[in-house]
Amino acid sequence: MKHFSLGTWLLPVYALLALVFLLVPIAYTFIFSFNDSVKSNIAWRGFTVNNWFSVCDKQDVCEAFGNSVLVGVTATVIATTLGTMIAIALVRYRFTFRSGISLLLFLPMATPEVVLGAGLAAQFLGAGIQKGLGTIIIAHTMFCISFVVVTVKARVASLDPALEEAGRDLYGAPRQVFWRITFPLLLPGIVAAALLSFALSFDDFIITSFNSGPAMTFPKFVYTAAARGIPAEANVIASAVFLFALLLVVVVQVTSVLRVKRAAGRR
Repeated sequence: MKHFSLGTWLLPVYALLALVFLLVPIAYTFIFSFNDSVKSNIAWRGFTVNNWFSVCDKQDVCEAFGNSVLVGVTATVIATTLGTMIAIALVRYRFTFRSGISLLLFLPMATPEVVLGAGLAAQFLGAGIQKGLGTIIIAHTMFCISFVVVTVKARVASLDPALEEAGRDLYGAPRQVFWRITFPLLLPGIVAAALLSFALSFDDFIITSFNSGPAMTFPKFVYTAAARGIPAEANVIASAVFLFALLLVVVVQVTSVLRVKRAAGRR
């Protein structure tokens, strides 16, 4: 006869409750993207697929989504480029104020977003810069660089210097060694940092609200519309983004498994 153990059941039950807690908002968003709403999307009024085929009928929704994508892509490209160079410099070179720069790079990650957003807004105001998409991109680039540096820095520190030394022993120029050896080895970390930066930028609301001015991003639009019920078209876009991210994860995992099996078959 098996004895009842609280520890045996506690962890599975806790994991199940945590999963349900995380999935309920996503399920609600997905279900109400099919709601036949008119002005409000709070109460269920009937099933329809028109929201998915006419998602841009409400111009504000697609315009806000497009702004978020534009800001996210631009900030990600700039932050990933600068952050990768900074990470390589911090790991490979010794220079004055190196420790101070490393400390300063962690401050945007540790500073509350309200403080960071208000400080940037005050700087833009003091400099007489008109707020808009440009100031949002600058703000997002600033806090994304820290995450890029931390991610890529760990990848740079894990590289085997012998691989680059082998390239130099084969008379490879510094540029050739970097692009043919160093960069391919750093690429997984760079891609991970870029994806993290885009996710943080696309999802940000607090810093954006301080520095956006009249420009509208998707999180800002959702917050503004929440008082009267988020439009079903916004739920459509949110559901589509979630499904795309889920599909991307599945494709990456399947590709990795196939690559491992292919490599094992060659052996």
